[in-house]
Amino acid sequence: MNREKSFNIIRTLFSMVAAILVAFIIIVMVSKNPFESIQIFLLKPLTSKRYIGNIIEAAIPLIFSGLSISLLFRTGLFNLGGEGVFYFSGIIGSILAIWLKLPPILLPLACFTASAIAGTAVMLVPGILRAKYNANEMVTSLMMNSIVLGIGSYILNNILRDPSVANLVSYKYNSDALLPVILKGTRVHAGFLIALLCAALVYVYIYKTRSGYEIRVTGTNPKFAQYSGINVTKVIIMVHVLAGAIAGVGGMVECLGLHRRFEWTGLPGYGFDGCMIAMLANNNPFGVVGASLFVGYLRVGADLVNRSADVPTEMIAILQSLIILLISAEKLLKKYRQRWIEKDVKEVNHEVAS
Repeated sequence: MNREKSFNIIRTLFSMVAAILVAFIIIVMVSKNPFESIQIFLLKPLTSKRYIGNIIEAAIPLIFSGLSISLLFRTGLFNLGGEGVFYFSGIIGSILAIWLKLPPILLPLACFTASAIAGTAVMLVPGILRAKYNANEMVTSLMMNSIVLGIGSYILNNILRDPSVANLVSYKYNSDALLPVILKGTRVHAGFLIALLCAALVYVYIYKTRSGYEIRVTGTNPKFAQYSGINVTKVIIMVHVLAGAIAGVGGMVECLGLHRRFEWTGLPGYGFDGCMIAMLANNNPFGVVGASLFVGYLRVGADLVNRSADVPTEMIAILQSLIILLISAEKLLKKYRQRWIEKDVKEVNHEVAS
């Protein structure tokens, strides 16, 4: 491992530790029994199978969202369309989950295929606008989020809504479409295995294929990639296709894994969470899995300390924002990074000279 990668890992760990220390400070300031509250926050999520299951449940959609955003970040793009993709793909897949009649294995596969296509279609709009017309993908993806929310709300209200229920929810899913629980005593479902498979496939694609190499080169230096013969336009469109498909499957996995109906009346928030996960993982697919579990652990801990003590759940929003600020701060630990790189160069020069 070179010193640049080592530094990125150290800075990420530093950010995570700093966020937890801030959590301690918040708990001390607002709690009447701070030591008990800290113990609940840190240790209680790991004390039972059910709580560990809650951590994994929370991590599943984060893995899909983090993988999607990490692909875009790898290409040097800042696209927030995963937020709308999760919602819209869930709507489209739910149509099949409600009315399509297929055997148990084929039905969820059909739902995932439809949601992946829907996610790709949504992501392609900012992708093509960026590749062909150099439109800012962050602006166009945010606009797409509003568009797909409006379309999805119309479909939910006028096509999927179950009139026998007071809340705004869809008809029940076909039981053959639901994902099975894989860990008894919890709600951890087969979507976790699908998420791990996606992480492995993305890793192989990024680091073991020519297309993955082109993505990495384009993200590092687009002009160099273009001069090297890489079709940058094609790379940008392709990475949007992949990111949309992954986020689309993630939206449907969440619906079929934890819900019996489509219940989102607004954007679920996973797209923005994906940015934090990708940054925590430094865009590494396996790092995305670890970062998602870490954030799931924080969220379960915050929920438990809120229910068992007197600390507000808003603390988790503060921690997440702090993590993003610290990781995205280019000057954080900059002087130590410079020293490491200089030392690495000196060692290389010494080896060459000898």
